[in-house]
Amino acid sequence: MSDIIHLLPDSVANQIAAGEVIQRPASVIKELVENSIDAGATHIQIIIKDAGRTLIQVVDNGKGMSETDARMAFERHATSKIKSADDLFSLRTMGFRGEALASIAAVAQVELRTRRTEDELGVIVEVAGTRVFKQEAVQCGVGTSFQVKNLFFNVPARRRFLKSDNVEKSHILNEFYRIALVNPEIAFSFFDGDDEVYQLPTGNFKVRIENIFGKNGKKRIQQQLLPIETSTNLVRIQGFVGKPEFAQKSANQYFFVNGRYMRHPYFHKAVILAYNQMIQSTESPNYFIYFEVEPDTIDVNIHPTKTEIKFENEQAIWSIISATVKESLGKFNVLPSIDFDQEGALDMPVQVNIQNVRPPQTNFNPNYNPFGNTGYKRPELDWEKLYGGFENQPSETPMVENWDSNTDVPTVTTFSYEQQQKVIENLESKTENFQYKNRYILTGIKSGLLMIEQHRAHVRILFDLFLSQIVQMQAVSQQVLFPETLELSADEDLFFEQIIDDLRHVGFGFEKSVNHSYLVNGVPSHIGTISVVDLLYDIVEKAQTTALEAASGIQDSIAMTLAEASALKTGQRMTNEEMSDLIDRLFACSNPNYTPDGKKITNVWSQEDIDSAFR
Repeated sequence: MSDIIHLLPDSVANQIAAGEVIQRPASVIKELVENSIDAGATHIQIIIKDAGRTLIQVVDNGKGMSETDARMAFERHATSKIKSADDLFSLRTMGFRGEALASIAAVAQVELRTRRTEDELGVIVEVAGTRVFKQEAVQCGVGTSFQVKNLFFNVPARRRFLKSDNVEKSHILNEFYRIALVNPEIAFSFFDGDDEVYQLPTGNFKVRIENIFGKNGKKRIQQQLLPIETSTNLVRIQGFVGKPEFAQKSANQYFFVNGRYMRHPYFHKAVILAYNQMIQSTESPNYFIYFEVEPDTIDVNIHPTKTEIKFENEQAIWSIISATVKESLGKFNVLPSIDFDQEGALDMPVQVNIQNVRPPQTNFNPNYNPFGNTGYKRPELDWEKLYGGFENQPSETPMVENWDSNTDVPTVTTFSYEQQQKVIENLESKTENFQYKNRYILTGIKSGLLMIEQHRAHVRILFDLFLSQIVQMQAVSQQVLFPETLELSADEDLFFEQIIDDLRHVGFGFEKSVNHSYLVNGVPSHIGTISVVDLLYDIVEKAQTTALEAASGIQDSIAMTLAEASALKTGQRMTNEEMSDLIDRLFACSNPNYTPDGKKITNVWSQEDIDSAFR
């Protein structure tokens, strides 16, 4: 029987390794940019085409490579950063495993141009599918330029499983953010084809955050952040956390350790618990937190993507993080407020401009004797005259108090028995609605008493209306006299392009402006006087939490956000006609009992339950 175990060819082994290292175009950018950072670059340029499928180019002004190094860089386990196993526990660089370039070259066509400062000529190396096709001297600038073309050209199954261009661009931008945020001393340029997406100059951490995220929601991102900083023997922590009022469902949350992005659910919980009772359970705060620890106290090589890192003193650092965030929130007086019920409270006047207050003057007679003869005589009362008026009082009749609008004194109106019965019959024959605390509508029905939550009822009505307009592509748009500007970040703009048609169907009008901004020149006719730009920010934020491939889910999210923003607010007083109209429209909806997110709208008390309550 022949032997069955054999060594895999290098080309096959490299493709297997590439499956772990290169998962999508974003992985290529991560590996190449990290190498540029290790090369000491001060400016890095990134260019992509077709979301990285056709071209990924990374150009830096680092120290470059010699001709021998340029060729050796494509070999597996070739690295300039590790010489012994002990070096794995004292890493201060980014890429170190020596598999990135070999993995990229195994699944793409790669062209490398590089030159050192001391060399007159550089070198060009062309590799495709692990095979070297070209290596020769060439004239080029100092630094390194990588061109990765036709990713996964020899692995069609992997190429087919790539997502849409917008999804892949989103992953690329996420990797770009992770690298750019932690390296503010390096200038970055990012191009999508011929369009400039980002031009990031050098600066500090806060300036870099502002340059990337710009206007995030209702205020500039800098106005939403609080600084944190502490230094101990175990760790040095600095960065920024978001104010509780700007918490959102899709928050920007970043941890970095020794210049490397990481995911750490344990530390994330420490930050969230510091906001205890300050934010809703469905929302999260923004944070950008940077750790500095001794390299030998962490292990960065426990995951192929190197984003999961093991700390030696996790419990102690957890407590330090929590205390640092709480200290920052307390230092800047970020405390939860209590909204007391003001119903029935007295309207106390406030006196202002009080000047030259004079003490009260008291006059008295020093010779007054309370036991002397004051000449006081008790008056005589005629008791018969006092009670004489009761003899002519009429017999008992029902009385109803009516308030005279011209006076503050109630007048009493008396009714005969026949008049009482007529009033009662009129009340029973006419259906009246009652608004309780300007929140609930009570109305009589045949089976008992119906209570409706007015805000939720209007949300259900408007949701069905907006959703039908999106599906049927029919809406009434109201043109605005002064268009407002909607400013988006690059990743928000990518997502906005997917939902802009649905927004137009519901009544919005847009005109493309410079970079990632739009002029809003039309609004739906039902949204009232709310801020249009803030509403669109909410729509983008909430729709981003929905799966990008689920078009129906995005449409529901748009309709729900519009309905919640445009619906009647709790505390808004309504006339009887308005309440009747709301009830009629509610019961014409597909589901009048629950809102689209499952909250109860109506409640019915049966006549039997009402009667039993008074037995």
